[in-house]
Amino acid sequence: MAIDYRHLKNRAFEPVHQHYTERDTMLYALSLGLGNDPLDAAALPFVYEGMSGGLRALPTLAVVLGYPGFWAREPDTGIDWVKLLHGEQRVRWHRPLPADCEVIGKSRITHLIDKGEGKGAILVTERLLETRAGALLATLQQVTFLRGDGGYSQHGGGQPSDEPLPALQPTPQDRAPDFTDTQAIRPEAALLYRLMGDYNPLHAEPEVARKAGFERPILHGLASYGLVARAVLRQCAGGDPALLKALDIRFASPVYPGETLVTEIWRVPGQPGKIQLRARVAERDKVVLSHGYAELA
Repeated sequence: MAIDYRHLKNRAFEPVHQHYTERDTMLYALSLGLGNDPLDAAALPFVYEGMSGGLRALPTLAVVLGYPGFWAREPDTGIDWVKLLHGEQRVRWHRPLPADCEVIGKSRITHLIDKGEGKGAILVTERLLETRAGALLATLQQVTFLRGDGGYSQHGGGQPSDEPLPALQPTPQDRAPDFTDTQAIRPEAALLYRLMGDYNPLHAEPEVARKAGFERPILHGLASYGLVARAVLRQCAGGDPALLKALDIRFASPVYPGETLVTEIWRVPGQPGKIQLRARVAERDKVVLSHGYAELA
């Protein structure tokens, strides 16, 4: 079954009501490796409720809240879900996330872009994350690369293709980064992170990963996204999660659990609080997250 533009664009998503607790907030932080070093005092406010000032939530917790599930696997979508990859993630935070809150996720498909036969298609899903009282916490855009679904607009029926989102910009090539941050990824990181709600077997079953063209299960793109956000907070914001206002990234290549993530950060000249970034894995010296952009208050 091939994808159908109108069917996907009109897909209805029921609002997702979710009450996350301090335990969920701590589990999310632990899945990203906070607490790996028991002497890291900077990590304790995110994994231990006994700190002065109480527990704090990492801003990227927003990406796993109000999530409508792995709906692309449902047969009526027509999506070749085994070949699906998370292409980009873009988030704007409107206020800090509480450590314990009831939230509502409201999702819709905003873009479906045909890159051509054999080149895949791009799907953009927007999610508004609100409190029960209606306060907007974050606006999220997930850009998904449908590797097996290109050419849908070329097969009759007059199916359209939307204009793409504004392109993310590459990091500077003419100067060294202003900050570098190194994080070790635990071998079981993907198995921990899937407990956040993304149960795609690509991250757990070796056979599914091989069928998708990978040597072994890969780390979730959003786990890498959380690691990069943590690097930005550590290097540029004194660890204060309330200072992160926006973070966009492109997932350039898969990350494997057990590797070492090196995040490189550049200040944007003349624009205080704005930075560009990318990340690579040290073992393969390969860029895995690129075209990064962040805003700090």
